[in-house]
Amino acid sequence: MAAENTAAEHGMTAGEYIVHHLTFLQNKKPGNVVDFTVFNFDSMFWAIALGIVTCFFLWKAASKATAGVPGRFQAAVELLVEMVESQAKGIVHNATSRKFVSPLALTVFVWIVLMNTMDLLPVDLVPAIWKGVYGAAGHDPEHAYMRVVPTADLSISMGLSLSVLLVCLFYNVKIKGLGGWVHELFTAPFGNHWALYPFNFAMQIIEFIAKTVSHGMRLFGNMYAGELIFLLIALMGGAFSASATGISLAIGHIIAGWAWAVFHILIIVLQAFVFMMLTLVYVGQAHDAH
Repeated sequence: MAAENTAAEHGMTAGEYIVHHLTFLQNKKPGNVVDFTVFNFDSMFWAIALGIVTCFFLWKAASKATAGVPGRFQAAVELLVEMVESQAKGIVHNATSRKFVSPLALTVFVWIVLMNTMDLLPVDLVPAIWKGVYGAAGHDPEHAYMRVVPTADLSISMGLSLSVLLVCLFYNVKIKGLGGWVHELFTAPFGNHWALYPFNFAMQIIEFIAKTVSHGMRLFGNMYAGELIFLLIALMGGAFSASATGISLAIGHIIAGWAWAVFHILIIVLQAFVFMMLTLVYVGQAHDAH
């Protein structure tokens, strides 16, 4: 929201400031071709750290659960669990599958909410701390890149959607059997006729790809756009000066930052909920026979 270190203080233009904040901390710079040996260490660190926090949060809630009058923490978690369970019952009708799918959906929801919430931190706070640590280690502080919103990284959001795809493939085979699922791949949606087998198979593959790509891209696109808007608002504060224009921009920075942060809370929760619901829908579809 507020920018402690402005682009001017770094000797950067507004464009360079935004590019610096949108650059990942990587093991090496990718070339012009796809390179699967490039890792975004900052996204991986924050995603794993928040995943651990998610597991601890849910474990703490389970360990403190009592049959008596619940405290506020237990009551809040119980409401969340009931919400997820009710959604799962309406979509995944196999009670045995829900024993795994419901906790999975709950974990996905809480994890994504925490990752999305990192967008509410001041845009220069963590990067400034990392810059000091990076420089103290003997490196050039100007190359101290640090992005703290894992879901604004396409590799993280697509990794989540690919994980959901693997779960769907598992349940396709588990519920229908390998032979039954292969038979469905070639006979749905147009019918069981040898001349339609190639078209059925092509449609099935396209459906899997489209669902997976849209699942991850929806989360990534919304969070990336939110992160970019926070950077633009931070630049308004960085343009403060004694002039009327500078004062107006500083006031606009405070108002816009507050308003966008409040609105962004809705986006943070909504995107996590949408991702969780689509996970349940896709897993539920894996249980349906065509």
